[in-house]
Amino acid sequence: MHRVAALVHAPQSTFELACAAEVFGIERPGLTTRYAFGVCAERPGPVATRAGYDMLVTEGLDALDRADTVVVPGWTPTREAPSPTVVAALRRAHSRGARLISICSGAFVLAHAGLLDGRRATTHWALADELAARFPAVQVDPDVLYVDHGDVATSAGSGAGVDLCLHLVRADHGAGYAARVARNMVMPPHREGGQLQYATPAHPTQFDGSLAPVLEWAAGRLNEPVGVDELAARAGVSARTLARRFTDQLGVSPGQWLLAQRIGSARELLETTDLPLDAVARRSGLSSATNLRRRFLRALGTTPGAYRRAFRATPRDPRRP
Repeated sequence: MHRVAALVHAPQSTFELACAAEVFGIERPGLTTRYAFGVCAERPGPVATRAGYDMLVTEGLDALDRADTVVVPGWTPTREAPSPTVVAALRRAHSRGARLISICSGAFVLAHAGLLDGRRATTHWALADELAARFPAVQVDPDVLYVDHGDVATSAGSGAGVDLCLHLVRADHGAGYAARVARNMVMPPHREGGQLQYATPAHPTQFDGSLAPVLEWAAGRLNEPVGVDELAARAGVSARTLARRFTDQLGVSPGQWLLAQRIGSARELLETTDLPLDAVARRSGLSSATNLRRRFLRALGTTPGAYRRAFRATPRDPRRP
């Protein structure tokens, strides 16, 4: 029996803990139980959660000394460093061969323990810049759903913890066993793409409103052949001046902004309509299904078809092919 211990910390995210508990801690009829799941804390007793209730944790850090896999299911606030005792327990577990994994902000704890130094790792896209700034020795990848090095693994935000846990089950016991666990959870055994398809666009921090008229004009004409020269003409400035204003206020070039708007338009059409890909491409100004696929894959790490299946807002009419 593979022993899994989740290290919790107040205020604990109940969902991130549940990601690990659902995969490793549930006995499923007709499926051989392969894991024994438990929860521990630095100080056993009531542990506050972010959901407004306390959970009672009876085991202390000595549970990490017996675990085959240690899970850190989030850690808030991220600015709060784990105690030297916690760090020592994690390092001790790793040095004796236990597998350490983090979900979402739990990556900060593994980074504090030095277990991510010189390695690629991920966390929630909204925390990626903070992780990279505070731990420059860590190679932060803000797009992927998870990174697995065998002995240490990290996942992106919340739901990506399920992706990582199912991946580990697949590595431990094969694709067939993992697929049965996923099917019981009504989850896909494997999701395509990365977490950028779930991220919201960054908001400009120095936007002064002077670009608003040209942005509004362009946003209403994404299906037309509007380019940088047309934007500059509309703004009444040179292309060079326009580029400087875009960089100063939006942090991107005019061309990058246009492409992001067109991809955003395509995302909305894929979510809300059954239009063929060629029609989606034309309406969003991406010209062809081939170009749409190429741009989508580069920007979001997934295909338009996979995105539509994941994010369709309304069910497809069963009478339609």
